[in-house]
Amino acid sequence: MTRRGGLTAIDGAMALIAILLIVQMWLLTATLESFLGGHPEPVIPAAIISGVIFAACAGLYLFIRRIDADRVD
Repeated sequence: MTRRGGLTAIDGAMALIAILLIVQMWLLTATLESFLGGHPEPVIPAAIISGVIFAACAGLYLFIRRIDADRVD
């Protein structure tokens, strides 16, 4: 992979991480508002979705580390 291609991949992954974190914050806000409004039903599904988003961010982070390590070598 070229230097420019590695930087483009890292930039794209970082943008995806930022979008996923914004979605996760929105999910937390909506779930908390619903729970405090007396509707506890969405708590478990929201926790599962939040875990999936966390796993996606962790995977993207590992992808960035691998690309960066390949670029340095």
